[in-house]
Amino acid sequence: MKPTERFFGFEEDFRDPYARDRDRVLHCSSFRRLEYKTQVFLNHEGDYFRTRLTHSLEVSQIARTLSRMLELNETLAEVIALSHDLGHTPFGHVGGDELDKLLKEDGRSLGFEHNFQSFRVLTKLEKRYKDFDGLNLTFATLEGVLKHSYPYKKPFLKGIDPHFDLEKHPSLEAMVVDHADEIAYTSHDIDDGIKYGLITFNDLLEDALCLRVDEMVQKEGVSRDEKLYRHRFVAGLIKLLVEDFIENSKVGAKEYRDDVPIVATLDAVLPLPVGFSKHTQVELKRLKKRLFTKLYRHEKIVRKMHAGKQCIKGLYKAFTEDVDLLPPHQKALLEIRKKQRVIADYIANMTDRYAMKTYHEIYGLSL
Repeated sequence: MKPTERFFGFEEDFRDPYARDRDRVLHCSSFRRLEYKTQVFLNHEGDYFRTRLTHSLEVSQIARTLSRMLELNETLAEVIALSHDLGHTPFGHVGGDELDKLLKEDGRSLGFEHNFQSFRVLTKLEKRYKDFDGLNLTFATLEGVLKHSYPYKKPFLKGIDPHFDLEKHPSLEAMVVDHADEIAYTSHDIDDGIKYGLITFNDLLEDALCLRVDEMVQKEGVSRDEKLYRHRFVAGLIKLLVEDFIENSKVGAKEYRDDVPIVATLDAVLPLPVGFSKHTQVELKRLKKRLFTKLYRHEKIVRKMHAGKQCIKGLYKAFTEDVDLLPPHQKALLEIRKKQRVIADYIANMTDRYAMKTYHEIYGLSL
């Protein structure tokens, strides 16, 4: 497929192409479903915690700020950010990992990967036009979603349209979204983890990056024992990372903007033109490792995710054994697509609560 723009009776549009892309994403079904898809904490755990929808909005906000400060296309960064998680399964990354495992065990060697699934949602699974599938987005948006996460060459992209050259870097806006994603999930996972009582600031303040943030908050006159401290800490972490990224990326972004012919052929083996400073990058990596140990592997999180994995496994098994359990639209797709892929697409599109509801209906019990 070579992405092109069609208008079907509308000769002109008062929006620029990326604003049109953004509006199409905001109004699609897959975007709305993100409200009930897990980020880290299951949606029904409480109204406070982030979901895939609020995460996408936070990534978008940070990406817009970074793009504006680096004089990039803010709207392109926004639509890539809003679209980047559309392919996530219920129950977060563990749901996708389980679906990937099931597909590979079933002989579907390409498996499942949420970034590529986001691309498939935009180009194949959403249906808004009679003559073709997808949302009819611009090439830059689709490339940004497909390649926002480095490295770009991955097994499941074998045979992808050559226009999406995996040997070349994508737009700067796509790179910005990748870093905005990292800033967003690191900061909001800390916020949710502290709120839920799974980690404490005593756990975090052994970390060098967190101590830098703590110093910023203390200078504001907010002490660690104040309720406000958590909010100021999260805001301070975002501020520190955003400012570091902007300062460290100004030169690379300017060179990238000013020499379009070189940009068009910038090999993916070359370093990214934008990013954090080396010092902050090392500290951020250590903080993420600490969060993996202290938060993401906490028994309360692991137990909930284990239940989610069993739900994914049970649904896949049931639909594979009896396709009559599928709704009419999915059954019709069996005429034109592989059974395993139809089932995987259907499960991936579910929200957490719909997946659990369907599991309960099929097996007559709750997880």
